[in-house]
Amino acid sequence: MIDFTAEVIAPNFPPKEKHPKIIDTFDALQQGEFMLLINDHDPKPLRYQFMVERTDTFTWEYLEEGPDLWRVAIGKI
Repeated sequence: MIDFTAEVIAPNFPPKEKHPKIIDTFDALQQGEFMLLINDHDPKPLRYQFMVERTDTFTWEYLEEGPDLWRVAIGKI
């Protein structure tokens, strides 16, 4: 079981604030820590953003994949 340092429930934020909030939360993690992302749709575009902007600094593991709820463990390498 993963011990999460932080959690972001994306639907609680206005659309323009979601990605910045998630990125800021990730950036605040220490190496080896994890955050839990909860979303109401597949956050695939966010994963692509991480791949470009945070190359080789994160892990991404789907814990739940819809249809109504997505839970993703994002770890800092």
